[in-house]
Amino acid sequence: MLLSRNYAPSADLAAYVRRHYVFHAPLPDDFVLIDKLMSETAIIRILLQGDWAAETGPDQWSNFGPIPLMGPNGIPWRVRVRGPFLVVGVAIRPGGWASLFAEPARAIADGARPLMALWGDLGERLYRDVAAAPDDHAVVEAIERVLRQRLATYCGPPPSAAMAAFEEIAREDSTIPVARAAQQVGLSVRQFERQCYASFGHSPKVILRRSRFLDMAQAMRGFSEPSAEQLAALRYFDQSHRNREFRHFFQLTPGQFDKVTTPLFTAGLKLRADGLA
Repeated sequence: MLLSRNYAPSADLAAYVRRHYVFHAPLPDDFVLIDKLMSETAIIRILLQGDWAAETGPDQWSNFGPIPLMGPNGIPWRVRVRGPFLVVGVAIRPGGWASLFAEPARAIADGARPLMALWGDLGERLYRDVAAAPDDHAVVEAIERVLRQRLATYCGPPPSAAMAAFEEIAREDSTIPVARAAQQVGLSVRQFERQCYASFGHSPKVILRRSRFLDMAQAMRGFSEPSAEQLAALRYFDQSHRNREFRHFFQLTPGQFDKVTTPLFTAGLKLRADGLA
């Protein structure tokens, strides 16, 4: 059974962090779970228990240390975990990305890097302090202390209001034309695309397409009201378009997706449906 808890960031960090997460699964030691993750934001994952790996090539599995920074996904990323696991996650808001990281989000999209390679001793401190925390409250406090220190020492640009606005637009209106979204956030289409690559890691078109797919997927998993499911279905031109999108993102037809078990992916959909991811 996968247990999850989540916490809002403190007010002074709300422009940088979407949510803090704790995932725990008391699985047998010899249990192997293979599933897919699809994150709309970059996430710092602090791996406190479990042998985690991600597929970096056909049947090639890699890990990125005990505290990987995993980029946003244009398509789901296949992951594997052995045994019981305990993971703490920090979802980074696209609008606050440049305030915390020197590289554009595009450099890590659909991939991962050891956080220690990017933040050095501060990454090591984050892992050490979270691992030593006695409860969830202390975990969040430890994370936020490190984030505040990173903001103070890195001195990056302030959060982007335009990218923060588009984060909400993409969640609420995934059918919006790119040109109209650019207009709503006060940018030219070219500026908009450039800033999306830098902050979200992907083009506006990919961001909206991913959001539409996730809307449909969470409706199929029963996390939306029937009216919302009907609305999501209407976002595709026809059944063949819907099939193509599911094959693109999940290599399955909608009917196959409806039957397959995806505990990690489904947990992410539930959080998203609740407005917590």
